[in-house]
Amino acid sequence: MKVTFVYPGFERHAEAHPELLEFVPADEYLGPPSLGIASVAAATPEQYEVAFIDDRLTPVDAGLETDVVALSFFTPAATRALEIADQMRAAGKTVVAGGIFPTQMPDVVAEHVDAVVVGEGEPVWADLLADAEKGSLKKKYVAPPHDLSTSPVPRVDLYFNAETEGHHPDDYPFQLSRGCPLTCDACVLPIHMGKKMRFYSQEQLEATMRAYADAGKMVSLTEDTSIFGLQGARKHLREFLDTTLRLQQEGVKVKISYLGISMPMILNLDPTLLQQMRSTGMDRFYLVGGFDPITRNAFGPNDPKALEKAYKVIARCKEFGIDPYVSFLVGNEGDDEGTFDRMLEFASKSGIELAEFVVSTPYPGTPIWHRYQEEGRIFDHTWKHYNDANVVFEPHQMSPERLQEGYLYLWREFYRGRQAEFDERSHQRSTVQF
Repeated sequence: MKVTFVYPGFERHAEAHPELLEFVPADEYLGPPSLGIASVAAATPEQYEVAFIDDRLTPVDAGLETDVVALSFFTPAATRALEIADQMRAAGKTVVAGGIFPTQMPDVVAEHVDAVVVGEGEPVWADLLADAEKGSLKKKYVAPPHDLSTSPVPRVDLYFNAETEGHHPDDYPFQLSRGCPLTCDACVLPIHMGKKMRFYSQEQLEATMRAYADAGKMVSLTEDTSIFGLQGARKHLREFLDTTLRLQQEGVKVKISYLGISMPMILNLDPTLLQQMRSTGMDRFYLVGGFDPITRNAFGPNDPKALEKAYKVIARCKEFGIDPYVSFLVGNEGDDEGTFDRMLEFASKSGIELAEFVVSTPYPGTPIWHRYQEEGRIFDHTWKHYNDANVVFEPHQMSPERLQEGYLYLWREFYRGRQAEFDERSHQRSTVQF
């Protein structure tokens, strides 16, 4: 039996708003697939043939020769994923689906597929395939949290083989853990993977790092802020950094492209951990904004202390030689029409060289999704619009149209006059990916 994993296409910022390409320098903004498919593919029993299609690069069509189509997707890709599911079922294929969106909206997805996986796929994957082979698929497979100690190296080779001319990402996602103890109201990860953190062993991480190094790829850590949330998690991160440094000293060409983090975490980090990160060659933070108390308040009209902390964060990054790639989120409850200019002023005064701007989005399953549903704020349920680039709800202190205009204004004004500066730099990581 042949199983074809499909990573469905979705609209990125510049696809939703092509005018962004007029003023934002970007060599390539498509990025690599998430780790979900690679992880489940690695858990596929050996008797099954495995294939992979990145629908963004090679659109799936009805002539696909396979027995099972396995879709893994998050909310922005749901529109395309359900189109593919309908097309494949009409062509007589068995279609199964998993990932963040199917886990949070299983009843929506169930209308389009033969089986939905709720939760992490690995614990139920072998049983699902056996049922598919016998023609006795259940409509829903509910998976418990996965025991990471049983995980093989993700099949990232599938992703490398799917690269096409003009699409060769420098870095790919890398996962140290699953689960998150934090309670950000716009994030689904603690709901999707649980609040208890689970860790891959250093042996597993080393094997995965070697797989990336052999392909000449850098890695970006996917945990964002969760890896700093608990003392045990920080210890695990330190051990991973030690492993990375040892591999580098042995001549293995491993490189951490960037690590996701929030402003409060940076202020609270032990300087020795920052120094350890820098010693591995890590020179960039992906600085997540809009979820924490500092960035939710710093750009409003009434919290100068939060703004002062934000300036200290950028200064601390630079003190340790780590470039902050700042993600500014607009549309939170405290944001008013002055927020856009306050963000630009902060970026200018703090010397931020690389930034992205995203629209607050109530993703299905998150606390803010449930609250906005109850308040009747959500007016758009077209899933491809849930990509951080479109306003799908009624904001608190401005109209949807004003928030959408402000989002485009931020991109335009931040990058105004920067094209020549970016053209002078030869390395692809100098340009923004969006």
